[in-house]
Amino acid sequence: MSFTADVKDEIARVAPTCSHCERATLAALVRIEGTLFLSGKGRYRMEVATDNPPAARLVVRLLHTLYGLKTELTMRRSVLHKTPNYLIEVPAQPGLVAALEDLGVLSGEASLEMGIKEDLVAKQCCAAAYLRGAFLGSGFVSNPRSDFHFEITLESDQLAADLVELMAQKDIHARIMQRRSSYMVYLKSGEAILEFLAFVGAHHGALLMEEERVVKSVRNDVNRMINAELANQQKASNAAVGQLFAIRTVLEHYGMERLPPAIQEFIRLRVAHPNASLKELGEASDPPLSKSAVYHRVRRLEALAKEAESR
Repeated sequence: MSFTADVKDEIARVAPTCSHCERATLAALVRIEGTLFLSGKGRYRMEVATDNPPAARLVVRLLHTLYGLKTELTMRRSVLHKTPNYLIEVPAQPGLVAALEDLGVLSGEASLEMGIKEDLVAKQCCAAAYLRGAFLGSGFVSNPRSDFHFEITLESDQLAADLVELMAQKDIHARIMQRRSSYMVYLKSGEAILEFLAFVGAHHGALLMEEERVVKSVRNDVNRMINAELANQQKASNAAVGQLFAIRTVLEHYGMERLPPAIQEFIRLRVAHPNASLKELGEASDPPLSKSAVYHRVRRLEALAKEAESR
């Protein structure tokens, strides 16, 4: 299964903390995955469609246990993608309107609610339950081995704004991006995604993600060290080539015997060790020299080469 499917399977099994948590989870699922139909004056029927088996089972169970509603479940299979899709039909029946009002789908005036009903998320455990339902409905989280990405797709801009506010109460900073007629609540940082997973009870998913974050951090540190070392080696190599050219110019114009002993020693060391760093050349000197002392000789050599070229 994908990482998203694993997380959804895990959070669908999270036990409720209080007696209202399952109501909050169902409310989010119905708001995101449900479609409401008017069957006459004051009469409604509802359909909830999902491609996630744990979400389908949860919706059916909660509609039965919380509100005693009758449902019909149909499994459909996409011819194009060969994936199952579950259609939960809730026909018009006594108690459906009251349930929809309790779930924050309809207001007391039988009009559609656009945001999150406040009493559904009054407690912290219920807020986590609502976010669980929202992710079960239309959430996606990328495999932590790739780039970190998290999103929940919604049809209502007010619902998207309320979800962002709900996350912000736990210092989980989400953003909203409009995509055609829908709204995407998204997280980009690994830390924010980790906090969300931990808050909604996806502890196994959070652990896997944290492990991958550590691996990525170590890998990035190693890559930075390697790149820095390669850059230093390249810099040292370029400098050595320049010094060899300077040596050739100086020897052509002055000859070895006319050069100061310190410059003669540097020339012998550089020719013998063309790939060595200045520090390594200093260590090979007799007696050993500091890096700054060797660098001073390089400057004297380069000055002689420049003087010779200007003649």
